[in-house]
Amino acid sequence: MYKPLVGAALSLLLAGAAAAPAVASAPQDTDKAAVAVAVAVNYAGTVALSNCSGSVVRAPGSQPGDPALVLSNGHCLETGFPAAGEVIKDQPSTRSFSLLNASGSKVGTLRASKIAYATMTDTDISIYQLTKTYAQIQSQYGISALTLNDTHPTQGSAIKVVSGYWKRTYSCNIDGFAYRLKEGEWTWKDSVRYTSSCNTIGGTSGSPVIDTTTGKVVAVNNTGNEDGQRCTDNNPCEVDENGNVTVREGINYGQETYIIVPCIGAGNTIDLSRAGCTLPKP
Repeated sequence: MYKPLVGAALSLLLAGAAAAPAVASAPQDTDKAAVAVAVAVNYAGTVALSNCSGSVVRAPGSQPGDPALVLSNGHCLETGFPAAGEVIKDQPSTRSFSLLNASGSKVGTLRASKIAYATMTDTDISIYQLTKTYAQIQSQYGISALTLNDTHPTQGSAIKVVSGYWKRTYSCNIDGFAYRLKEGEWTWKDSVRYTSSCNTIGGTSGSPVIDTTTGKVVAVNNTGNEDGQRCTDNNPCEVDENGNVTVREGINYGQETYIIVPCIGAGNTIDLSRAGCTLPKP
């Protein structure tokens, strides 16, 4: 997975971003097929974490008075990477998030009340519950949450990976799906593989992957094979149903989000006992 950006490395990366404002602020629409069918996708509702990207999200059934949720990666947690097999549920947190508007400007700071759910087993997600409701965020900042798609994404769909950390957008298509994606001690199921135009980098971890036809979140960006190594940290490999391993150097991946929807109950509570919820349990 992409290393969270901290310390000296973060300073160097931020310095590089300041030296290239056109890259940091303008969408990277390099895939012609994606551009041809794209609808308006911008930064509204995305957030910047201290080390990653994320977004304010809602389930199709979420209500305006529900406490809002922020989606990012499990490996972006302030407490460090969850171990393989570890599931975090309802852990107190006061983490802050910079909320962005359509142009990528910060309009406010949101704060978590807890880590509602997080894991790096089968998927790589963190879901924070906020101290504000969707209605309060809409009223105070004029920002609506992004909606999680409730069906499996489709191969060939045009997508955008929208990074609130870098204020950078990557455009490409869903190339296909990895039956299993293995990286170091972690294994993820049914991961989304991007076409090569989405050449995402560190800091884009946790970015929403948005279907440009529906405007809904179909995945959360989390990793890529950096050096062509096989199944090592920062070099995930694909494993098929027969155990055959494929390494795709320079190709990046996200984790599907439709599996989250059945686990969101009344009041935006993460309820792992709900019918259809397949997220790993503690």
